[in-house]
Amino acid sequence: MSALPYKILVVDDEPDLEPLMLQRMRRPIRRGRYTFVFARNGLEALERLNQDDTIDMVLSDINMPQMDGLTLLEQIPKVDPNIRSVIISAYGDMKNIRIAMNRGAFDFVTKPIDFSDLQVTIDRTMRHLIEWREALESRDKLIALQNELDVASKMQQSILPTRFPENPAYHAYGSMEPARNVGGDFFDIIRLDGGRIGIAIADVSDKGVPAALFMMSSRTVLRGAAIGTTSPGEVLYEMNNALYENNEAAMFVTVFYAVFDPENRQFVYANGGHNTPLIVNADGEASALPLTGGVALAMLPDIEYGYNSVTLAPGDTVVLYTDGVTEAINDVEEEFGMDRLQHVFTDKPPQDAREANDAIFSAVSGFVGETPQFDDITCVTFRYRGSEA
Repeated sequence: MSALPYKILVVDDEPDLEPLMLQRMRRPIRRGRYTFVFARNGLEALERLNQDDTIDMVLSDINMPQMDGLTLLEQIPKVDPNIRSVIISAYGDMKNIRIAMNRGAFDFVTKPIDFSDLQVTIDRTMRHLIEWREALESRDKLIALQNELDVASKMQQSILPTRFPENPAYHAYGSMEPARNVGGDFFDIIRLDGGRIGIAIADVSDKGVPAALFMMSSRTVLRGAAIGTTSPGEVLYEMNNALYENNEAAMFVTVFYAVFDPENRQFVYANGGHNTPLIVNADGEASALPLTGGVALAMLPDIEYGYNSVTLAPGDTVVLYTDGVTEAINDVEEEFGMDRLQHVFTDKPPQDAREANDAIFSAVSGFVGETPQFDDITCVTFRYRGSEA
């Protein structure tokens, strides 16, 4: 968008018009609102337009030698479709005025020129041009934002597991439904030594590409810490310090990380400010895992993270989720909430991890209907079948 003064190209073959225009429009010229340049016919005007991309408006007579104003109107959009044109016509010449308007003229003034009316017409035309350019700028910003969100979404999806561990003793499954505004949810399932399995779910602050980049860093650091450390609390400790060191954007991430050992059925976990998972028994009764405390990662260094453990019974399903699940809203802005999540399996206990995952997404989808969501909906389910399964 060009800045003040706005430049107006006046096209007229009358030599007296230039000094008259400059004299009668001297006040807005002195105030720095407008500046005028001149051409004697349509050909000269086109040459000016091709040489000067700062012209905002064309004020043109109709009857001129070499190229008339109506022909010029047809050529202007080929140079710049966003230039506004005002035609100067003889009083009562409605035929040419209609032709001019059909060829893209924004407005017209009649001869002899009333300079007060011309001032009003110029101001109205420029206001419209400013609003049009602001609309184009907003459109371009939306396109750029959408492109950024598309990139972020692809980055987000690229690191999520697509194959899930399954054996006679247990089965894990995870999925994510991205929101319109891409956030930083991710989950991971990590094979560890001794037949153990690491399960993580996380939610990065912020949106778009910055969140996606921080999410990828978080996932890499998590994997490194999980492989080199046995305790979930120590994993979060190492992860927190590594993320804090290179956190110029001042982001943070909530993380729940657990390790399951099929030998002793121990599900050991630590929580860094994340939503408390549920454990669903074989009969469909659900309850929250005992809390461990712990704040979100990357905000402060050297934070100690405690851990807790539960012994899974055959048929137990652990449900990990992000706040996109419990904070999903319907058309009256009511949240899905923890209570609804706990009752998803009341009438139909899950038989495997994927079935449990699908049931949660189905319940949330039925609740929100067509209401757009502004946070990713992510869920990871882990079902212990039993050593004799």
